[in-house]
Amino acid sequence: MVVCGDDGLAHRLAAELRGVYGEQVTLVVPPAERTVRPPVVGRSRGASALLDRVVNAAVNRAGGNGTSGDPVGDEPVLVAAAEATENVLAEAGVERAAALALVYDDDETNIRAALTARRLNPTLRLVLRLYNRRLGQHIEELLDQAAALATGGTTGPAAVFDASTTVMSDADTAAPALAASAVAGTSKVVQTDGLMLRAVERPVPRPGETPDPGLATLALLSATATPSDPAGDANGPESGEQGPLLLPDAATVRDAAGRGTVVLEQVSYSGPSLPAGRGIVPPFASLFSRRLRWSLAGLVGCVVALAVALTLVTGDHPVQATYLTLLDMFAINDPAVGASTGRQILQLLSGLVGLLLLPVLLAAVLEALGTFRSASALRKPPRGLGGHVVLLGLGKIGTRVLTRLRELDIPVVCVESDPDARGLATARRLRVPVVLGDVTQEGVLEAAKIHRANALLAVTSADTTNLEAVLYARSVQPDLRVVLRLYDDDFATAVYRTLRAAHPGASTRSRSVTHLAAPAFAGAMMGRQILGAIPVERRVLLFAAVEVGGHPELEGKTVGEAFRAGAWRVLALDTGASGGRRGESASEEASQDEDERGSGLVWDLPDTYVLRGSDRVVLAATRRGLAELLGRRARRERAEA
Repeated sequence: MVVCGDDGLAHRLAAELRGVYGEQVTLVVPPAERTVRPPVVGRSRGASALLDRVVNAAVNRAGGNGTSGDPVGDEPVLVAAAEATENVLAEAGVERAAALALVYDDDETNIRAALTARRLNPTLRLVLRLYNRRLGQHIEELLDQAAALATGGTTGPAAVFDASTTVMSDADTAAPALAASAVAGTSKVVQTDGLMLRAVERPVPRPGETPDPGLATLALLSATATPSDPAGDANGPESGEQGPLLLPDAATVRDAAGRGTVVLEQVSYSGPSLPAGRGIVPPFASLFSRRLRWSLAGLVGCVVALAVALTLVTGDHPVQATYLTLLDMFAINDPAVGASTGRQILQLLSGLVGLLLLPVLLAAVLEALGTFRSASALRKPPRGLGGHVVLLGLGKIGTRVLTRLRELDIPVVCVESDPDARGLATARRLRVPVVLGDVTQEGVLEAAKIHRANALLAVTSADTTNLEAVLYARSVQPDLRVVLRLYDDDFATAVYRTLRAAHPGASTRSRSVTHLAAPAFAGAMMGRQILGAIPVERRVLLFAAVEVGGHPELEGKTVGEAFRAGAWRVLALDTGASGGRRGESASEEASQDEDERGSGLVWDLPDTYVLRGSDRVVLAATRRGLAELLGRRARRERAEA
């Protein structure tokens, strides 16, 4: 893996690839970045030494700054260069690399380096960091097309799978992680097909207690391990003498005494939801005020009374009498000259009611117009709202977080100080309540119902504002779950430790943008099939979406036969990618689960279900197991070629 960048994201990404995925990394950074200390990723202490030894590794290479991109043993390799030019990319070993990440802060620099790298290695997997999303879509299509032509002239997914191009931005990658931290309170989250799944550590069950197995049992914890932080703190407990066992079979789980488990479960919101929005056309009751409705009802009563009186006086049919009364009200009937006195009096009364009708109709029109105008205005937090998420800031990242939370049906109340913020249009479209005001001013968070909120997400562009809001919110509700967006990684770590020490019973997450974006960039470098990774003590479980076709370990076998303990396990079937086929042997329970979740994934597949070549499955695997599963296919395709 080759990583090129000029800020903290490059170091964080390299640490993620080394510490989580165990990949050999070549890091291309400007000379001034050579002594930057890398962050610690996950639970692996080996990742903390990513750049502790990188300078020594670079010095020990030939020529002082290296003459090739070959790794020295198991150490990462450093290439010092201001930009990723053709010579620098060649020195970094791009021609033999599996993937290249270009995470410079400048879009033009990343695009120019991507075009050069695609020419040097048409089969290279590219990951680009671009702020211009529309331009990124065009660049992604262009580079994928170039890879397809260079690898045989086909444009199908099979031809360019390994040479795929993924364009990402900080906002798009950090937003899901922020939303997951606020909703699930944990970083051990995998998102797929609109679902958010988290790994939960279950303690040793008490005698006679039947633990909830969740969607699947992913691992057995160490025999002597203490309960770990559910948020996946980097300083977790050491593994016991009997280390964690990944992907155990059912018999092993039953026989495991005195060991906790890690199970997979879906994250869902069970609290009260926001009242449904009124939509474009408000209901009739909201068009007019109560006083106006009573006025209209009184006028209708007068018309009915006059029509009944006219029927009694003239003996006309009720329909005819009503018609004449309306004509008299609108002053378009002939004067009742020569008629009886009763008829003349009724005509005068009808004219008087008509005069009263005119201002009532005008008021109704004005109120209806006002209602339609206010239908597009910002909503206020409804009374009685509780268990919601308070989101501070509706900028680039805040807007993405808001969209993600509403996709998960999580009630949100936003706080924004800028009336022209880019996210206000999104909040108005999603009918999300917004409080306009400076969050540092007294009463603003109270207006957002912070005392009844479930979590606080502070994602404004000012670190001090985020920190001040969190400290004030904790003074109002000490057990409030808080998530901060901070730019400086060291500052984020210091804030996290201090808040955890001051409020040990509450969930606190303090993350920099680079910390949140790096896992998504690392997953894209591993391939589009990688959905995410979850640490289990000192080990890592990978989640991937794999096509069954071409894998003899899966194709034609049942789910039970395809399961290999300690290597991989099929978790779900993607019916959307399987042409909508749910499978003849899939149980009714799995079908019901799919309908309830509203997704294209079928969970709880029976062990007798036969996997077909057209199926696409989501599986959990160890690093070695996934490499074996995907590596055999790659070697076989190269041999056939």
